Amino acid sequence: MRHEPQANAYAPDPQILHLAPWLGDPVAPADFPEARLRWRNDRWARGIGLDGLDDAGWIAHFGRFTPLPDNLPQPLALRYHGHQFGVYNPELGDGRGFLFAQMRDGAGRLIDLGTKGSGQTPWSRQGDGRLTLKGAVREILATEMLEALGTNTSKTFSVVETGEALWRGDEPSPTRSAVLVRMSHGHIRIGTFQRLLVLEEAGHMAELVDYALAQFPGPPPPADAPGRDQPAIILLHQVVERLADMAASYVASGFVHGVLNTDNMNISGESFDYGPWRWLPRWDADFTAAYFDHAGRYRFGKQAEAIKWNCGQLAVALRLLVADTAPLIAALDRFDGLYQAALARRVLWRLGLAPQGLGENAEHDAALLAAAGAHMREEQMSPDAFFHLFRGMPDEAVSLLREGSPLRAVLADYAPIKDARAHPAWQAPPPDNHIETVETLWAAIDRDDDWQPLHRHVMAIRALGDALGEPPMPAGHVSASNA
Repeated sequence: MRHEPQANAYAPDPQILHLAPWLGDPVAPADFPEARLRWRNDRWARGIGLDGLDDAGWIAHFGRFTPLPDNLPQPLALRYHGHQFGVYNPELGDGRGFLFAQMRDGAGRLIDLGTKGSGQTPWSRQGDGRLTLKGAVREILATEMLEALGTNTSKTFSVVETGEALWRGDEPSPTRSAVLVRMSHGHIRIGTFQRLLVLEEAGHMAELVDYALAQFPGPPPPADAPGRDQPAIILLHQVVERLADMAASYVASGFVHGVLNTDNMNISGESFDYGPWRWLPRWDADFTAAYFDHAGRYRFGKQAEAIKWNCGQLAVALRLLVADTAPLIAALDRFDGLYQAALARRVLWRLGLAPQGLGENAEHDAALLAAAGAHMREEQMSPDAFFHLFRGMPDEAVSLLREGSPLRAVLADYAPIKDARAHPAWQAPPPDNHIETVETLWAAIDRDDDWQPLHRHVMAIRALGDALGEPPMPAGHVSASNA
């Protein structure tokens, strides 16, 4: 079964404690009036040795936040800065979450368990530190679908309903509350480095670079890369590679994150922190997810540009350790080529087509991407429907294309992989996370406390992931998804 983590015994390893005195603040979780278990991700719990917890133990650790054995003695709210819609904000940090525990997975990699909605911290900025239950349900849907579609993403590990009535300006209120635990390979953000630059903490910056290289290992820079032996340069090359692939995975999934600020950029290359996300109802480069993104800074067609800009902010921060800008610029200059290669690789994977020598036939790949986008745009198709219909180029789908159409012509250059449509999931309508689907699933929970439609939808999403198989990853890509 796709993405089944390697079972592992519980192996606590709170490495973050070495950085804790300057990286975060010890905090206490909120004392919630209720703790009702709504979601436990046993599939991923197996990978870190926590699947044996009974429900009472699960709630104790992930609803009441009793420390896990030999782990962090107290939660840690991390400190960082960040550019929010291009404007620098030094008042950030974990305002409604904290790092709760760290352990090793079956592959020996460090895994973080962090929270969302766990109460106020020194960085709450007048916020209540809470999360709506609907927000938690939306995070389940986002992480499950992105995982199925091959994005390197955080996992929704746990959701506990907490019995408070929350008031929010962007949804009907009062509304139900929850606390969520996310599983990630790390929680170090570009904004973490930006904070150290502003404070001119070069020693701590060097420590953080060493921590990142040790805990998020990746391939070395190209042989001809200037400064390739400097730790900060090595890290920038790795982050550029990971985030270029993440950007490509968004586009190949038809996904719009909505808030691609530098404090939402994890240097492990994992997508995380899902707020106003949307899936495209039809192919539209100008589609914007966040109602407050008035200028469309993070619209669908600008996501790669925004993520590259964020990589540039990491390069600026690393100037604290690097005297010469040339090696930093050389690392950033790789982004566009890496992104285009990753996009072609991922689109071919979703279509079930054998690559035609990626890199050697970049023009063919670019023509396929352009023709696919044009077809979806002209036919008002969602990417979900497009990739489902044309997976493996079935005759009945290709016959719908007029003779001489750009898409039909370019598809002729490719051949389907073996058994591209063999999985039963291709015989059923594709599951989607369009806004109408999300609202219908939430209505069943909100109105009738009926969670079965959500669970059935997640099972359909996971079946889609099984049908697609493992996504093609660049060399050295580190992901909790491959545990």
